Amino acid sequence: MLSYNFMSQAISLAKKGLGMTRPNPCVGALVVQKNKVVGQGTHLKAGEAHAEVVALKEAGALARNADLYITLEPCAHHGRTPPCVSSIVAAGIKRVFVAMEDPNPLVMGKGIAFLRENNIEVEIGILAEKAKELNLGFNCRMTLGRPYVRSKIAASLDGRTSLNNGQSKWISSEASRRDVQTWRERSCAILTGVGTVNYDDPNLTARRYGLDQQPLRVILDSHLRINSNSRILKQKNVLLVYGDDPSHKHDALINSGVTTLRLPLESNKINLHELMAHLATLEVNELWVEAGPNLNGSLLEQGLIDELITYIAPMLLAGNANPMFNNPILQLMENKINLAIQDVRRVGADLRIQSKVIKLDVD
Repeated sequence: MLSYNFMSQAISLAKKGLGMTRPNPCVGALVVQKNKVVGQGTHLKAGEAHAEVVALKEAGALARNADLYITLEPCAHHGRTPPCVSSIVAAGIKRVFVAMEDPNPLVMGKGIAFLRENNIEVEIGILAEKAKELNLGFNCRMTLGRPYVRSKIAASLDGRTSLNNGQSKWISSEASRRDVQTWRERSCAILTGVGTVNYDDPNLTARRYGLDQQPLRVILDSHLRINSNSRILKQKNVLLVYGDDPSHKHDALINSGVTTLRLPLESNKINLHELMAHLATLEVNELWVEAGPNLNGSLLEQGLIDELITYIAPMLLAGNANPMFNNPILQLMENKINLAIQDVRRVGADLRIQSKVIKLDVD
């Protein structure tokens, strides 16, 4: 039971790095000597010391013959920092408890093997599921070659996201809009569509960060119809993704300092799988989507939404107001898309429902 308690503490330490360690995973570590914590560490920023190194440094000589609890397998390769397994061996650690193996192919069992080769006992799997939840984006990028995708949707009680004329300010409460900031801050990138940009002219900033520290903002614009005076185009760390340029706007956008990426079109829209693969090369772990029913529908239809964060407001928009998703169009109930609700809570006047997309129902 003590081992679970110590690993739970390590997971709590790891959570301190949420939104700060990108593109690295969040990791926490404890050094325990005779059932007493003598060192603890959190990885806080890519390029800085890893959690186990911080914990070992705090423990000092007390690390010899002690136990190390760590939420993710320690690295055995030279990256932005030296391999952590060497520090663990040098400190004289006797046993290492690892919540989960690192899915990074550069590590993936090599750290555990190195420790065992150096006569350190290793136990794997304590609170593994909780550890996986910490780094859904990192795990997804390493195993599926794409980011973990969360889509935020503000909707009325009847499931509408804007009036037919596009008006949507404001469906969600001010408290919900503040809550959105915490999700933006933890994300590596924010994705939106050109329709949202042209109609709402958003900044899509994480307010806690300075202009040079913003998540990457990605705008999908299949045919380069974006308003060249949009506020978001005046910012740094913005990527405009397009498919063709029928109005010959690209050169002017480039000359004004906009960073662009051309990707192939599929059914007259940006190929979303190509987009996800490219974002993975940019080390995007968690992708936060704030978009309308067209882009959300395409993502859902192609199986690219992993999680929904839905703010349900106590109002009705009725009639021909716009839905959450324009696609897919289902003809059979057996094709309904199932969700696993993870959390429901009150945020201001709204309900926030956090749910994961699981799979098509084939029962």
